Amino acid sequence: MTNNKLFTSFQLGPITLRNRFIRSAAFENMARANKPTQELIDYHVSVARGGVGMTTVAYCAVDLSGVSFDGQLYVNPEIIPDMRKMTDAIHAEGAKASIQLGHCGNMTHYYTCHCMPVSASNGFNLYSPTIHRRLKVSEIKALVQKFGEAVDFARECGFDCVEIHAGHAYLISQFLARRTNHRHDQYGGSLENRMRFMNEVLDAVMEHAKDDMAVVVKTNMWDDCWRGVSIEEGITIAKEIIKHKVHGIVLSGGTVSRSPMTILSGAMPYKTLAYYMPMKSFWWLKGALNFPGVAPVMMPTSPFKELYFMEKAKIFQKALGDQTTLIYVGGVQSGDNCYQIMDEGFELFQLAHVLIKDPEFVHHVEQDPHYHAGCGRSNYCVARMYTKDMKCHYCVERDGETIPSRLQKEIHHLELK
Repeated sequence: MTNNKLFTSFQLGPITLRNRFIRSAAFENMARANKPTQELIDYHVSVARGGVGMTTVAYCAVDLSGVSFDGQLYVNPEIIPDMRKMTDAIHAEGAKASIQLGHCGNMTHYYTCHCMPVSASNGFNLYSPTIHRRLKVSEIKALVQKFGEAVDFARECGFDCVEIHAGHAYLISQFLARRTNHRHDQYGGSLENRMRFMNEVLDAVMEHAKDDMAVVVKTNMWDDCWRGVSIEEGITIAKEIIKHKVHGIVLSGGTVSRSPMTILSGAMPYKTLAYYMPMKSFWWLKGALNFPGVAPVMMPTSPFKELYFMEKAKIFQKALGDQTTLIYVGGVQSGDNCYQIMDEGFELFQLAHVLIKDPEFVHHVEQDPHYHAGCGRSNYCVARMYTKDMKCHYCVERDGETIPSRLQKEIHHLELK
């Protein structure tokens, strides 16, 4: 530990963060009928009170067609008063408030988004599962406009920053990857064409951000799947993002449909995942996960490693230099991890798992530089989010909610590994 910048302020575009900690846009599933709840407000306020520089409200779709769960938000004027209530409370705790803006593309169902799911190309998404259709050029232009208008919505809600989701196989990412983009017009074919939708979105976002809203972009360093974005393409995409003069880039990787454990790392409690998956939406996946031997093939896991994206992030750091602020994310578990990120030359970083278990993590690190959150990385919090709020099993047990004994055994077995 040689770097003492961790608890110093940082200028991110037009806003000043009190320290280098950012709560990442990990999906909370704390909205109901696509509207914020007191539970969602209380969680982000608790994280702000716990000391982060900024907390990010996860996944707000720019249009109802872009939601994948009823527990997600979308740009809807009706929710502005409750969103303003949340941002005011976050600000009162001394933190900044960010909101992630995106569109899920084909990662949804008709009865969730109230239309046929859309993507860069026609196809069938086995993960959802759903048939999806190709966006017309006129529809692409309309969505670009909605991304810009979503920034105005965020401002009206009191947010200081927006994070544009361009990774993880959501809509922008679906245009970027050859696996999901089979178009033969100006939005398909070459990487230059596949980046066109992203570029148009970022043009609109930066125009609406003006000089008072910080803008960061979550992008994939690589997709880690067949015909996905490669490291070389990921660097080109990041360089293109920088041209828009965004204020930061979050360096992530993996896809929710083909390589989810690249995003998460560690174990996945298959029985727990199947238990919480709703039959209506994921009937085939729920059945497959309960079939012996199938789950590890569908969703292979790997031993958890702290700071698991660091090796790839350093490649991007070398390629991109100091043209923009690079924000590290992935596997932050302790104070030592936080100081290491600073020592590696990253000015900001995001974290989520530890803040789900311990919203006071930042204060604990301030008191003890070697503090470890003790997250067992069983990913129970992720497995339950299909029908319940994202919550650590330690917190569930503490709050008196019952977890079936067979799931408890699975979780504790994985955390002993």
